[in-house]
Amino acid sequence: MNYKKINDEVYYSQEAASSVGAKDMDRLKELALKNPRQRVRLCTHKGVEDKIQEMFIIHGRDVYVRPHKHLTRGESFQVLEGEVDIVLFDDAGNVTRVIEMGDPLSGKAFYFRLDDPVFHTLRIHSPVLCFKEVTSGPFNKQDTVFSPWSPEDKNTEAVAVFMKDLSRRKFDG
Repeated sequence: MNYKKINDEVYYSQEAASSVGAKDMDRLKELALKNPRQRVRLCTHKGVEDKIQEMFIIHGRDVYVRPHKHLTRGESFQVLEGEVDIVLFDDAGNVTRVIEMGDPLSGKAFYFRLDDPVFHTLRIHSPVLCFKEVTSGPFNKQDTVFSPWSPEDKNTEAVAVFMKDLSRRKFDG
């Protein structure tokens, strides 16, 4: 696949008709695990203005996705490799639902769609997580709101405490 590097975490396909195969996913995993934040995404749409935005995303086990919600758009999430929990929260930070996910052969859900503006994060259980995300565009940073009760990415000590606490929480819903 021919792709353009935007930064260490973002690549865009340069092909008019994109396809992604096992070799591409292996290359993306290699890129993700080499970069400091252990994440990478390959966008198969042409740019931030596109109405449909499709991304193949790779995260290492320790990636922190700060709880956030999207004010004006939904998103879908399809696991291709690995295991993850999608954790949903109310506005106060209480866990409202946990969706256990894995690849299609895992027996777990492999597809999830979120239409409403609900805070959510990932708890990754496998060494690497590969998934496809689809959302509507154009991309607008102001559309994403980070939860006030979760630590910023750069505060690694607080992130470790937050994720450890999240793993200990019991969900009875």
